[in-house]
Amino acid sequence: MLSSFLLRPHLLTLSPNLDRPSPPVSAKQLFQSETRRAPQNPPPRQGRMNSSSEKVAAGEVNNIENADSKAGSKAGSDVHRSPADFGFTPEQEKAILRRVDRRLVLTVGAMYCISLMDRTNLGAANIAGMGVDLVLIGNRYSLISLLFFVTYIIFQPPSTILVRKIGPRLHLAAITVLWGAVMIGMGFVVNWEQMAGMRLLLGVLEAGFFPSAVYLLSTWYTRYEVGKRNAVFYLIGSCASAFAGILAYGIMQMKGLADMNGWRWIFVIEGIITCVLGLLGYWLLVDFPDSKRESWSFLGPTEKEWICARVNADRGDVKVQEFSIKKYLGAGLDWKIWAYAMIFFNTTTVTYALAYFLPIILNLELGFSVGEAQCLVAPPYAFAAIIIYLSGWIGDRYHVRGPVIVGNIILCMIGLPIMGFAKSSAVRYFGVFFVTAGANANVSTALSYQANNIRGQWKRAFCSATFVMFGGIGGIAGSLVFRGEDAPHYRPGLYACIATSGLTLILVGILSLSFYRSNSAADRGEKELEADGDEDYEPGFRYTY
Repeated sequence: MLSSFLLRPHLLTLSPNLDRPSPPVSAKQLFQSETRRAPQNPPPRQGRMNSSSEKVAAGEVNNIENADSKAGSKAGSDVHRSPADFGFTPEQEKAILRRVDRRLVLTVGAMYCISLMDRTNLGAANIAGMGVDLVLIGNRYSLISLLFFVTYIIFQPPSTILVRKIGPRLHLAAITVLWGAVMIGMGFVVNWEQMAGMRLLLGVLEAGFFPSAVYLLSTWYTRYEVGKRNAVFYLIGSCASAFAGILAYGIMQMKGLADMNGWRWIFVIEGIITCVLGLLGYWLLVDFPDSKRESWSFLGPTEKEWICARVNADRGDVKVQEFSIKKYLGAGLDWKIWAYAMIFFNTTTVTYALAYFLPIILNLELGFSVGEAQCLVAPPYAFAAIIIYLSGWIGDRYHVRGPVIVGNIILCMIGLPIMGFAKSSAVRYFGVFFVTAGANANVSTALSYQANNIRGQWKRAFCSATFVMFGGIGGIAGSLVFRGEDAPHYRPGLYACIATSGLTLILVGILSLSFYRSNSAADRGEKELEADGDEDYEPGFRYTY
């Protein structure tokens, strides 16, 4: 079902310059002509391509690939060429992007799905008997929940440097297999101290995945294509949250097999699935578009050069400068990076709180049985999937991010009081839908917000790392706001979620005002935005509201 979103060309909104012939111009001229347009103007609707056109496009792309493979090492990346110089027809361009979507977005989405499932299955395991077997009294459950984020935060910044050096295929596949092995080991711990240690190790290994995946996605697409791709990427991950409870309930029925309790089998089975997916990822993952490393059965050199040219025309940062720790860390002097990170902290505080405690709240506070609580987690996340994709589509279609974040926050702030203070369990469960949809939709929207408003490869790498690092800190907060002593109503946790949502509204307002002033100054020719001393920058960059 998810792949059908990506296979429909009318859902993949491209830059308006790509669906009609253009005269051969330089990338700089093309970008300047684009930026003279009003930044909020939506691109024209794309026509739906019929099946015969798709077949012709696929055949033409295959012919191009064959020519590329013969050219081999003669092909060189020239990021200063215009996308129009490559001579691809609109059908060929769409076919290339669909191939990237299938190989990149679906693969990293599936791997993120299992990543999210592995880090958030404690709630399901706890009500399946882990709390009794490991004697999780007092704050022990909250402690083993948050310990994951200690190492998860510490080891994130180096990951975006490492993924550039060794490539995403090796980096992401290796850590996925390793954390799958840790998951299997978690099924055999005998006390809560061992579980705490395994959670620390899991954080070390999972730290490299999300920031590297976000960074990789942002390098393949233009700024107003990345919203839907981030949405689908996170939407696939949300399927983990939607169906992890149902899967856990099914695995729990293995209780007694090999003299193991049901919660142990949750970790073992999901760990095996993770290892298998990590091995598949080594062949299915793709490298950066500017990389000379080979990706298995993927695009040819000319097609990758076209990808680089169109991204460079959009924001002018394809060329990777030599790594400098001063330049990498110097990106932290831009206050906006920390504002994006704080928005993500606010968002993940709510999403992780729901992931960890929703099964427990449904079971203990709303009075549903263990089986009902496991299964009732799914419908709110299914509803959230619709809002996630709709948010990405609106953002790309109308070239906005901040207003979409605000809309999702309002949805969340409507749901929180209903979830916390309504008298009826059914009504409170209805509030869960609003909170889950609003909070989770802002994960992908916030990713696109920061990706649209930074320029430069190493600044992008630093921003991805700090952004996700603050998301990890939000995970710590989310694991602590719903405390055991606050049961059954968990009012402090609800107040904390409302406060973080309100802070996001304030931050988006401050950023929007700053963007307006900076864009106005750039329109008057007073400064170039996001140049940061980079001699290779393309002029004409504008912030996205």
